[in-house]
Amino acid sequence: MPSKKTLNAKNLEALGAARLTELLMDITKGDAAAKRRLRLELAGTLSSGEVAKEIRKRLATIARSHAFVGWDKLKALTKDLEFQRRAIVAQVSKDDSVQAVELMWRFMGLANSVFARCDDGSGIVVGIFHDACDDFGEIAVKANPEPTALADQAFNALLENDYGQYDYLIRSLSPALGSVGLNHLKHRFVSLSKEPLPKVRTEDREIIGYGSGGPVYGDEYAERHRKSVVSLALQEIADAQGDVDAYITQKSEEARSVPAVSAQIAKRLLVAGRPDEAWAAINAVDEDSRGWIPFEWEQMKIEVLEALGRGDEAQEFCWSCFERSLNGTHLRSYLKQLPDFDDMEAEERAMAHALQYPSVHQSLNFLISWPSLDKVADLVLNRADELDGDHYEVLTPAADALEGNHPLASTLLRRALIDFALAKARSKRYRHAARHLQKCENLADLIEGFGPYETHEAYENRLKSEHGRKSAFWRLVAA
Repeated sequence: MPSKKTLNAKNLEALGAARLTELLMDITKGDAAAKRRLRLELAGTLSSGEVAKEIRKRLATIARSHAFVGWDKLKALTKDLEFQRRAIVAQVSKDDSVQAVELMWRFMGLANSVFARCDDGSGIVVGIFHDACDDFGEIAVKANPEPTALADQAFNALLENDYGQYDYLIRSLSPALGSVGLNHLKHRFVSLSKEPLPKVRTEDREIIGYGSGGPVYGDEYAERHRKSVVSLALQEIADAQGDVDAYITQKSEEARSVPAVSAQIAKRLLVAGRPDEAWAAINAVDEDSRGWIPFEWEQMKIEVLEALGRGDEAQEFCWSCFERSLNGTHLRSYLKQLPDFDDMEAEERAMAHALQYPSVHQSLNFLISWPSLDKVADLVLNRADELDGDHYEVLTPAADALEGNHPLASTLLRRALIDFALAKARSKRYRHAARHLQKCENLADLIEGFGPYETHEAYENRLKSEHGRKSAFWRLVAA
């Protein structure tokens, strides 16, 4: 039976309302965020209008703030923003969707000022605004605003999309905009693209930076930025309207030969039931002149081939993609199309190819994720001299996975990690290297024979001979 001292809702209820109230007042003393939450809850007992007043006041305070938000205060800011977003959605929109729309515009309008005073390297802050965009669409449908007025608001917002906070606005608002709103928004952006920018005299041009082609002028940047905003908006509108041709129009001929863009176009044409055109789009890329090949392009080419009824070619291409990249998704797709028993033979062929793959680390990563631990052990034992201990993100999980049934292979992986840390004097890795050495000692008793490799005692003696002066490491070993 759970203790009555366990911190849970049932036990707290037993304290009674009066005592809980006293505790809340005491706990929230000096905690502004907690007090704001309590005030919002109290406002909620009156009406959604009162809740809206509290949110409006808080949003105004955040908008007025100019203080820089360091990493130590970022969590508090994100918590505050998330709380205001949820309050708009859960408390205001439930009873007054029109007022919730107004508050959501205010909330989204905070983005530029917030990003200007904090570092969102983690992407948490922009994620909150993206979530708000998603919420916005549902609230707007309930509020049923006049479509052209909503389109005008969206147009103005997208011109202020400095940090990508409005990236999903058109997609989210498209149900509320409807055909009338989307056409109006499209007209606004087409008109903007035709408006001439004011001419700047040569002597008045401002240099705002330097690129590979020389100085970058403010007026040139403004023009490029405007073209980008217009093009992205028209692409989003085209998607919302299901207009594939309008989407393609926004891509230059040069862009259409880029694999990622080619795949995006082909995908839309395929959805539209135009597989022949999708085939032409996916082949706008010159495969021979490309270096890195994105998985999305390869996968889309396979889907287009299948849609055209060219299954054998799709299989052949799928296998060639696997051979080149050791991508497990390609191999699973390939095996799925094979008859029973043929897939087993093909999988063995794939494992044999992986064992001979030029990059031992890419092969190791594939075999671990497949998973095929016996093959991982074979790879390590046969190609131990190719292992680079700098690839700890691959070698460490592989060493852990092999401990039980393949102690020698696990030991060789750990030795590679130790050797790299000591040879390169990576002192920050000494703690991990010492742990790996201890693991090697523990595994030594499980190894029946070291074959061509050093015994653990010989290996440790060599480390002491070559790196005996790295006292920081040996202190960790002895700890």
